[in-house]
Amino acid sequence: MRYRTLGRTGIQVSVQALGTMMFGMVGNPDHDDCARIVHAALDHGINFVDTADMYSAGESEEIVGKALEGRRDDVVLATKVHFPMGEGINRAGNSRRWITTAVEDSLRRLRTDWIDLYQIHRPDESTDVEETLSVLTDLVRQGKIRAFGCSTFPAEDVVEAHHVAERRGLQRFRTEQPPYSILARGIEGSLLPVCERLGMGVLTWSPLASGFLTGKYRKGGPIDLTSGRAGLNPGRFDPALPVNAAKLDIVEQLLELAEEIGCTLPELAVAFPTAHPAVTSVIIGPRTMEQLEGLVKGATLTLDDATLDRIDAIVAPGTNVYHPDGAWTHPALARSALRRRPLTDRAAG
Repeated sequence: MRYRTLGRTGIQVSVQALGTMMFGMVGNPDHDDCARIVHAALDHGINFVDTADMYSAGESEEIVGKALEGRRDDVVLATKVHFPMGEGINRAGNSRRWITTAVEDSLRRLRTDWIDLYQIHRPDESTDVEETLSVLTDLVRQGKIRAFGCSTFPAEDVVEAHHVAERRGLQRFRTEQPPYSILARGIEGSLLPVCERLGMGVLTWSPLASGFLTGKYRKGGPIDLTSGRAGLNPGRFDPALPVNAAKLDIVEQLLELAEEIGCTLPELAVAFPTAHPAVTSVIIGPRTMEQLEGLVKGATLTLDDATLDRIDAIVAPGTNVYHPDGAWTHPALARSALRRRPLTDRAAG
């Protein structure tokens, strides 16, 4: 296992982080089996574990907390806050009120006195970023968290947050956690260069592009849209849709490339993000022990320039073949009312 410094925090983390979104009711409900996966990951040299309060409604944090008993000091532990947790209109978002409550809940579920990296899971247009940075700074001073970062923020919001932190004398985001894969390279054009300039660590998620880079889904092959991942979101995998047909065409080319260099497609996929100089660690999210064993092999794979050139020829740098599932969409794009003047203003103009 290789290790890199997490931005300018001085913390050394493995080039792969164990993501635990699949731990609990949405993936693997067997707590003991999940604990075995955690222990196996640590035995492979992974020292970075990433979770979130909303994963399986807190169950993932509970599994991680129990699994790390006796090994907590050896692990860089990261979790997140933002998405709704239970009923109540104020039990979500990036406000001081909610973060102050949510961090205590996460500490309790994780069975720990501190969180190494506390991340804001998504932007919150209703909360001034100064309020968010202020409470996070207080949590660092209280010793409840060691550092904080953001997740799936656009480059302009990252820049604004750093500007506010400097102007107000607050601590700043030390990391960003964006989606990044061979099929979703959009962050190469703005976000990753910004993170480099600001000295931020970057831990990327969805290297397998929601399962397309596992090799399980093939062009012309049967795809059951009623079960598994496809059953949960048929539109994501329906080969009749042009975006999915394009992904399947690319998968065939990548399978050929992987065979030529002597690795599997998942190994190629998880090795790709770590080749970018801005990326610190890539999050792998296994549901089973078999998936973990297959993915950790990518940690030792270094892609040479010839291989990266081949990938660039298949998917151009800085382009997204699809909009990554779960990525943040700006409200101005999601809500048409924000893109249109009132009819009276348009008529007057």
